[in-house]
Amino acid sequence: MIFIKNAQEIDGIRKSCKIVAEVLNLLGSMIKPGITTKMLDEIAEDYIRSKGAIPAFKGYSQAGSFNYPASICASIDNEVVHGIPDDTELKEGQLLSIDVGVQFNGYFGDAARTFAVGKISSLKKKLMNVTEESLYRGIEKAQDGNRVIDISRAIQNYVESNGFNVVRELTGHGVGKYLHEDPSIPNYVVSGPSPRLREGMTIAIEPMVNAGTYRVKTLKDGWTIVTEDGQPSAHFEHTILITNNEPEILTT
Repeated sequence: MIFIKNAQEIDGIRKSCKIVAEVLNLLGSMIKPGITTKMLDEIAEDYIRSKGAIPAFKGYSQAGSFNYPASICASIDNEVVHGIPDDTELKEGQLLSIDVGVQFNGYFGDAARTFAVGKISSLKKKLMNVTEESLYRGIEKAQDGNRVIDISRAIQNYVESNGFNVVRELTGHGVGKYLHEDPSIPNYVVSGPSPRLREGMTIAIEPMVNAGTYRVKTLKDGWTIVTEDGQPSAHFEHTILITNNEPEILTT
């Protein structure tokens, strides 16, 4: 079911998204060699709770896995998404993708960014830039009256024209009243009917882009998803609002 939000609901989602953006900004200022992803997770949770909000990921469950144990997802290099924070120290030259979800007064916000740990290779820099730009290419198509496939096509075309591949098994999604809502927002063109975008929809667009093959696999922890070939991956995400004009990015 696709939810069209009213003004009160949009205001609640906007407040939650503001906290998400603040967390990502805070963590981004602290990412450097030597810090652990567990430290970043603790900082994020403390900040979220200081705002009277709840980490949306902590305790989240999905089929075949235990409840997610942390407040952020912290994915390093070939980890695409859902990396579990631990005592591993970050190293110079790595990519770190951080995904944050927040529940505030019953409404949800969701966003992700990939950060460079110190100086990174030219390949990783290009991968980051292409992934982020593909997100904005997708957002440009998130117009009232367009269809989900317009977002998907814009992302896939841009990514593949730059020699990279979008992950097929994971998609963006509706968000707001729940952490995950309809519709699914694939980052590649899927055949068949495609939902029409309407004013009042709030959706999370999140291209996950691999330097090599698009294929991924899940580790034994039941959560961490990695590239099949070990090549690096990048992930950028915004929650946006479909309006009667330009789409509004809520997680800035």
